[in-house]
Amino acid sequence: MSSLTVLATVSINHDNPIAAQDLARACGADINWVVQLVEVGIVQGERAGQQVGDWYFYSADLQCALEARRLERDFGVELEAAALILDLQHEVRRLKAALQVQRR
Repeated sequence: MSSLTVLATVSINHDNPIAAQDLARACGADINWVVQLVEVGIVQGERAGQQVGDWYFYSADLQCALEARRLERDFGVELEAAALILDLQHEVRRLKAALQVQRR
């Protein structure tokens, strides 16, 4: 007997955000980890209500959350340090892009 796995993909955007629980699941974490991401400023999302289950996130949030998870896993970095590293990475990218424009 063979098994069949069906995967579906959904675009994450402002018209179709993901719930906090789905963000946690995508990162292999629990919902409390998502709360910590918000507290340290790694992700922003939208808070449709006071309950964490009412929070929604977008593709940029998912990307930052996955990067933070990788930093935790691969380097043992705490979330506060991950937030700083991610901010610095984004700033370096921004400055490089500005430099490229200036060189043209």
